[in-house]
Amino acid sequence: MANYAQAIKEIDQSAQFNLNGNDLDNIEWTNGTTPISKADIEAKNAEIETRDAHIKPRHNAYPSVADQLDMQYHDEVNGTTTWKDAIAKVKADNPKAE
Repeated sequence: MANYAQAIKEIDQSAQFNLNGNDLDNIEWTNGTTPISKADIEAKNAEIETRDAHIKPRHNAYPSVADQLDMQYHDEVNGTTTWKDAIAKVKADNPKAE
């Protein structure tokens, strides 16, 4: 899903604006902010979506915090690497974009 506010802030951290309903046709630039073109905002948004595409799948694939803590406890007691292996698998299965 488009997050145009994030895209605008990544283009210009000091930008001040009102973005009603995430609709670029109804953006109001405030406090003297130089407007950013719709094309530039959409391009930055596409870049962000590509860059961050791994985040949600990774989040959904990680074991719960309780399960991770249990793995860490048992790894410490048993000298195993269950937790590290589980986390490494999630990261390998859901790599960051290059």
